[in-house]
Amino acid sequence: MEIEADETLLRILACPLDKGPLVLSAGRDVLYNPRLRLRYPIVDGVPQLLPSSGLRVSAEEHERYTGTAEA
Repeated sequence: MEIEADETLLRILACPLDKGPLVLSAGRDVLYNPRLRLRYPIVDGVPQLLPSSGLRVSAEEHERYTGTAEA
């Protein structure tokens, strides 16, 4: 089962640190927490949601994941 194919699963997944919702990246390979600016990888369709799996992102990556880049 691929995560991008299962919207129900996406709605129940949460960040292990703040328990808030995650956003699926456009490339479908990362779950992103815009509040903490952490990305969690999806490996072989399985989200890696351990607190230690979260990687901090740069301001540029944050803009890319949230679509807030200035024109």
